[in-house]
Amino acid sequence: MKSIVKEQFLVSTFFTFYLVHSSQIGIGILSFQREISKDAEQDAWLSVIIAGLSIHILIWLIYQTLDEKHNDLVAVHDFCFGQVIGNIFSILVLFYFLLSAFTVFRTYIQIIQVWVFPTIKTWQLALVLGFMIYYIVSGGFRILTGFSVWGVIIPAFLLLLLYFPLQYMNPRFLMPVLNHNFKEILLSTKASVLLFVGFEWIFMYYPFIKGAKKSQKWAHLANVISTVLYLIVVVVSFMYINQDTVQHATWATLFMTKIIELPFIERFEYIFIFIWILVIIPTMCIPIWACTRILKRISNSNHFKPKISLVFFIIVMIVAATFFENFVEVDKLGKFISNVGFYFLYLYIPFIFLMKLFRNQLTKMLS
Repeated sequence: MKSIVKEQFLVSTFFTFYLVHSSQIGIGILSFQREISKDAEQDAWLSVIIAGLSIHILIWLIYQTLDEKHNDLVAVHDFCFGQVIGNIFSILVLFYFLLSAFTVFRTYIQIIQVWVFPTIKTWQLALVLGFMIYYIVSGGFRILTGFSVWGVIIPAFLLLLLYFPLQYMNPRFLMPVLNHNFKEILLSTKASVLLFVGFEWIFMYYPFIKGAKKSQKWAHLANVISTVLYLIVVVVSFMYINQDTVQHATWATLFMTKIIELPFIERFEYIFIFIWILVIIPTMCIPIWACTRILKRISNSNHFKPKISLVFFIIVMIVAATFFENFVEVDKLGKFISNVGFYFLYLYIPFIFLMKLFRNQLTKMLS
């Protein structure tokens, strides 16, 4: 069944750029260098380009899957598989979205514990972030869209901060160029895909965009800017940090901010970490909002009101966060969601596109 949204809850078409870009630039940009360079080393910058180009194909598939009659993923599932099986698929997607939000949620807590407050308890930070998520998500999708603007503006200033490590760059760290085989580049590309996770939430907020079909160009533009930003950061990182050091630098981007010295600030990375929370808000809040939306759509009743389900999801994340008490467990969580996200993007999105195409053809033949 089509998702009907009132006019006052819609956002302008160009806001798709902010929604997509802010979803792709989050917690990953602080630590992605180590993961993508494990296989391709100094050639890993090429994997960022390949991953970014492949995402354009997936964005196109999403927009081809959605239409006026089936304008969100729940409607597409119902059309392709029927209500019962379709709801099962929707619930599985809900779990994926919730896991995506939780990964960012717990990783940011880990960063604060390692870099700023080593003695603070996990549940204390989780509770603070939980209240923040409730306040923002309960405000509705337009509030989330407003916060996504910060997710574009603040990363843009990151380019200015790169001036400091650029003073000490060594271009020889990028040599030799293209000395890795195709398999190693592909493995590095797979690791790079996690950087771009978030655009798939279009599946759920598509009905909230005015002239949604026309918003595709903005989604592609957002992905271009994300790819360019990641490419600049990874090239600067590799010229500043040699590959041996990169493999031991868990948060390479934060590592580079440590060299920033200002007369009135002694530890600039502290400010950077706390300001970055405005960047990761969309990557935590939009998938949680999508979870409440899915639950509302599949229930078709008043038993699962969004604010009630929102509280439930936040409590689940706060409790779950206490079970990940060390870096190794959080790192395993990140790798797990990376694998799940990879298969969702490169297997499920093409699969649901082909199923929708098949059902459209079947409907035409039977009509």
